[in-house]
Amino acid sequence: MRHNSKESDVVMANNPIQEIAKIAHHIPLVALQDINNRIRDHLASGGKDDDPYIFQQLRYARKFVKEDAG
Repeated sequence: MRHNSKESDVVMANNPIQEIAKIAHHIPLVALQDINNRIRDHLASGGKDDDPYIFQQLRYARKFVKEDAG
C-alpha cells in the first residue's frame, strides 16, 4: 500500500482508527465525537479504514496530543 506525502507526515500506523483510539484520552470530547462521526460516515458510504481521509482524521487527532503535551 502506498501513501501520499501528507500521509507520510504521520508516523504510519497499520490501522489509523486504532491509533486514534490509543490517543483518544487527549482529545476533547467534542472533537472526538466529530472525528468519530466523520469516520463513521466515510465507512458507511463505502470508504475503507485505510483511505487517505482516515489518515487525515488521524493527523487532526494528533494535533491535540501535541497541544496536550506542550
